[in-house]
Amino acid sequence: MRQKRSRPEVTDDLSADRPLPRLFRSHNHVLIDYASGIVGSRSDAEDVVQEAWLRFEQAERARTVHQPVRYLYRIVRNLAIDGRRKLGRVGRIHDDAASERLEVEADVRPDPEAQAIARAELKIVFEALDELPERTRIAIHMHRMEGKRLAEIAAHLGISVSRAQGIIVEGLQYCMQRRDPDL
Repeated sequence: MRQKRSRPEVTDDLSADRPLPRLFRSHNHVLIDYASGIVGSRSDAEDVVQEAWLRFEQAERARTVHQPVRYLYRIVRNLAIDGRRKLGRVGRIHDDAASERLEVEADVRPDPEAQAIARAELKIVFEALDELPERTRIAIHMHRMEGKRLAEIAAHLGISVSRAQGIIVEGLQYCMQRRDPDL
């Protein structure tokens, strides 16, 4: 049976003499405690309450909120529950992916012969890279090793984006041809 969480008693008085910053200061800790009970972590609860205040301020600008503290509790509760559900989904996805990865890695470990062939091919690729013009080597390194975008590579080399793409493709084709002459 699911246990219902009780909400601490608070007054719901937002009037002209009690602006939003004062409401924030007076209820922030109580709201964090409330959210902590739902999400299970004080730091996550602080994030939830911060998001709730942002949403509350947007709602207050759009219309008058007649019961602001109750409205805040409802926002905090909804955000906390949504966050907990999301974490549950993400955790299940990561757990499933990790299990699949472990199974695949256990099944696909290369034998010593395959490792030797891979090392020899890698050596050929590195030799082919050394044979390329400097600008092509730089472009391939930035693209493949550093994960840079074509626009960044083009700017670094002082060439157009299409030319950067062209020299990367040409360089990679040369390396592949050297690795496997039958291609």
